[in-house]
Amino acid sequence: MKTDHSGRTTARSMVVAEVANHLNTVEKDGHPLRVAVDGITAAGKTTFAAEITAALRTRGRTVIDVSMDGFHHPRAHRYRQGRDSARGYYEDAYDFATFAKVVLSLLGPRGDRRYRPRIIDLPTDTPVDEPPQVADPRSILVVDGSFLQRELSDLWDVVVFVNTSFDTAKARGALRDAAQFGSQVDAEDAYRTRYRLRRVGAGRHSVVPARWGYAAH
Repeated sequence: MKTDHSGRTTARSMVVAEVANHLNTVEKDGHPLRVAVDGITAAGKTTFAAEITAALRTRGRTVIDVSMDGFHHPRAHRYRQGRDSARGYYEDAYDFATFAKVVLSLLGPRGDRRYRPRIIDLPTDTPVDEPPQVADPRSILVVDGSFLQRELSDLWDVVVFVNTSFDTAKARGALRDAAQFGSQVDAEDAYRTRYRLRRVGAGRHSVVPARWGYAAH
């Protein structure tokens, strides 16, 4: 566990440890445990998922780490309602149907455990057709992304929701995405329009009570 300057265990590392301990005790019959790490854009999902993954591996578990970045629609589809469209981001960003077909269903109770870790290289907007990988039945799938409870709720075994305020997420995202949008100011504008409006809609469809969850700040 991480400690602060006085050597005390940090609250965040305690949360990570407790989440990892819980996941380590959940056993599925013949298929990997399918875990979603959900939250708004720039909530810290990828970081938290990586921390859970590392903690599980120190406990001797095999972890399959997948990001929804590898399951975006092509750029032309993502921006067909406009690059700044909140509705477009909500409706067109991710290819959930393919993700369910080539990952979640195949790693579920009736699947053959042969899954594809991605279908697109997001930076180059290039389709990826890699050979499927075979998952160990005792492995744990950890997926980070937004809207993971919108269409896929019945396919997850555990959902962890990273609860972050919009102001915190906006500050993180503006720094992270400044180069992508041309400047930090332009990135902040995107968070006020495309992503903030998307968050309002997500409350009805995506951010629902998980069967088990932690709020990580």
